[in-house]
Amino acid sequence: MSVPYERQALRHADPRTQSERNVADAGSDAQSAPPVEETREPRRTFARTTAWIFDLDNTLYPAGCNLFAEVDMRMGAYIAKHLGVPFAHARHLQKSYYRQFGTTLSGLMHVHKVEPQSFLDYVHDIDLSPVPEAPELAAAIAALPGRKLIYTNGSRRHAERVAEKLGVLHLFEDICDIAACGFVPKPEPDAFRRMVERHGVASEQAAMFEDMPHNLEAPHALGMTTVLVHSEYPDHPAQMQMRNWASLPQHIHYATDCLTAFLREIQPEPAPTK
Repeated sequence: MSVPYERQALRHADPRTQSERNVADAGSDAQSAPPVEETREPRRTFARTTAWIFDLDNTLYPAGCNLFAEVDMRMGAYIAKHLGVPFAHARHLQKSYYRQFGTTLSGLMHVHKVEPQSFLDYVHDIDLSPVPEAPELAAAIAALPGRKLIYTNGSRRHAERVAEKLGVLHLFEDICDIAACGFVPKPEPDAFRRMVERHGVASEQAAMFEDMPHNLEAPHALGMTTVLVHSEYPDHPAQMQMRNWASLPQHIHYATDCLTAFLREIQPEPAPTK
């Protein structure tokens, strides 16, 4: 019987294979069923994590701040003005480009040769008053051993402004924005390869925190430990899919409703000595 996906403060992927879970659910009569060969990886921990990489929007700050709603509307306004089309048509193009190219900006660059910096400057010119100062989050991030990076599909300036408002900017070694990756956006695997090469990140010793599940597929493939920070996008296809999850997908090792609580709870173990 399928069980709805339940959000928790700290949740990890079940390391058992589906066949093992089915046997456990079916009871003792199923114990004699022949095992089914499935590929699985050992349960991940943070023992070897030396690089902590955080998405920005709706990950470092709570989705309830609703900043992205303002960015979203400004995207539509920019398209309407730049292309000279009605706002309703601009919104249609905006969503179509997002689905087809991964980001609205990528679609505008490919189809309309839009200059990216003017777009980024316009859509991120927003009011940050809903973003609270977050001393508890700052303390939790500061306690993490190793390097800390912000990796965003937005602009560097936007990330700086938000992180400064939260009170965490000084904790990060650097910010990798869309421009630093040659305007190749997440979730493209090439975007993550560019990020790790640019910053000299050892993927097997890195943890990636994201609010969109499909943005964790590429880092998982690179060997990172992946953490989904749950947020609400009522009309986003990813959110509708998540409502039907019975367990976390294989490419997501952990999921949390509260980043601060999660960072407090995980206790990286010292790396084993040779």
